[in-house]
Amino acid sequence: MGIALIWSLIVVLIRWITSKRRGAISYDSSDQTALYIRMLDVRVRSRVGFEQERRGSHPYLYIDFRILHSRPESAGPVSARKIRRLLSFQRYLHSSRFFRGIPCQNPLYILDDDYNGQAKCMLEKVGSWNFDIFLFDRLTNGNSLVTLTFHLFKQYGLIELFQLDMVKLRRFLVMVQEDYHSQNPYHNAVHAADVTQAMHCYLKEPKLSKDLTSWDILLGLLAAATHDLDHPGVNQPFLIKTNHYLAALYKNTSVLENHHWRSAVGLLRESGLFAHLPTEDRLKMESQLGSLILSTDISRQNDYLSQFRTHLEKEDLCLENACHRHFILQMALKCADICNPCRPWELSKQWSEKVTEEFFHQGEIEKKHKLDVSPLCDNQTNTIANIQIGFMTYVVEPLFVEWARFSDTRLSQTMLGYLGLNKAGWRGMLQEQASSGDDTDPALEETDSEVLPQGSKTL
Repeated sequence: MGIALIWSLIVVLIRWITSKRRGAISYDSSDQTALYIRMLDVRVRSRVGFEQERRGSHPYLYIDFRILHSRPESAGPVSARKIRRLLSFQRYLHSSRFFRGIPCQNPLYILDDDYNGQAKCMLEKVGSWNFDIFLFDRLTNGNSLVTLTFHLFKQYGLIELFQLDMVKLRRFLVMVQEDYHSQNPYHNAVHAADVTQAMHCYLKEPKLSKDLTSWDILLGLLAAATHDLDHPGVNQPFLIKTNHYLAALYKNTSVLENHHWRSAVGLLRESGLFAHLPTEDRLKMESQLGSLILSTDISRQNDYLSQFRTHLEKEDLCLENACHRHFILQMALKCADICNPCRPWELSKQWSEKVTEEFFHQGEIEKKHKLDVSPLCDNQTNTIANIQIGFMTYVVEPLFVEWARFSDTRLSQTMLGYLGLNKAGWRGMLQEQASSGDDTDPALEETDSEVLPQGSKTL
C-alpha cells in the first residue's frame, strides 16, 4: 500500500512538472524576441501526459511554443534577471528518464583513459579531410559535437578573444548536442559535428585564413554546429502538407532553417554565453547567425550559386570587405553541409546510407497516413545508388566546381577527386544491380534534378 502511494505521488509530481515545463522553449522573460520553438513528437508526448494543442494539424507532429512579451521598462541588469527555462523536448526526455530511474544511454564524459587518449590523438589531426567523425563519436562516447567544437574554440583562441566563460560555453554546447534528435539516422549531432569539422577545414584555406576575422570564425563555427538544430527528421513539404505549426509560422518559406536559427538563438540566450557583450553586438551576432543558417536552404541553391559565379567571373570578390567575407562564409557552410559525397568512400557511403534511411522512413510515415509519398522517399522506386548519383550530378558537383574555382587549393581538388570516385562507385553498383536482374528501373539511374533537394536539407 505504501509503495503504491509513493508511485502515485511520483506520477502527480511528474505531471505537475510537465504542466509547468510544457513545450520546449528557453528564454529570458525580459528580452524582446521572436519565437523559440522545439519539436515535439506527439507519440512521445501522449505517453508523458501532453495534450494535443492544435486540432486540424496532422497527428504526426505538434509544436508547443510561446511568444515572448515586451521588455519591462524597469528591467534590471542581466545578472539580476530571473531566467525562465522550459526544457527542450530532448532535455525533457532525459530528465523524465531520470525521474523514472532509467539511466542515460550515453552519460557525458564517462570514458576511460585509453579512449580519452585516442580522442585527443584524433583532435591533433582535426584539420584532415579524411577525419573519421564516426570513430571520433565512438571514442567520445557520443559527444563528438561538444568535444570537437570546444576544441576548435580553444584552438582558434576564441575563448580568450571574446572572454567566454568556459562553463557557459560547455553548457551551451551540451544543450546544442542534446537538442539534436539522436533517433534521426542522418540529421543528428554527429552530422553537425561533421559539418563543423568540414567548416574548420575551409576556414584554414589560404584565401579565407588570410582575411577572416575572429568574429567571422566564431560565427562560422557556431553556424556549423547549430545549422540543423532540433531537426525533426522530415522535410519541409511534409510539414506543409500536414499543416504543421512551423509551416504556418514561417509562411512555408525556409521553414526548417528558420526553426534551426531560432532554436540556436534560444540556446545562446538561455546559456548567457554572450551576455557580457554589448546588446548591439549580441543582436548583430544573432542576425548574422541567421543569415548563415538560412543559406543552407537547398531550395535557394541556384540563387547562391548564380551569385557566386557572377562574382568569380567579374573577379570582384574582396575579402577585406565584410559583406564579401560573410558571403564566402555562407558558401563555405553550404559546402560543408553537403560535403559527404566529397569524403573518402568509407565515410561517404555511410552518410549516403543514413540519409536514404531517413528519406525512406519519411516515405513509410506518408504511406501509413495515406499521404502522397515525397520524391526520393519511396523505397519501392528508389535506391541509394540512383539517389546519390542524381544528387551528386545536379547539386554537389556544380557547387564544388565553383568552390574549386574560388579557392584553387589541394583540398578543393581532393574533394572533386573523391566526388568523381564515389560517383563511379555508385554507378558500378547500379550496373551490378542491372546485370543481376534487379527490379530497379534503369531509367532511375539519374533522377530528375527537379526532385533533388539534398538529404541534409530536404529532410
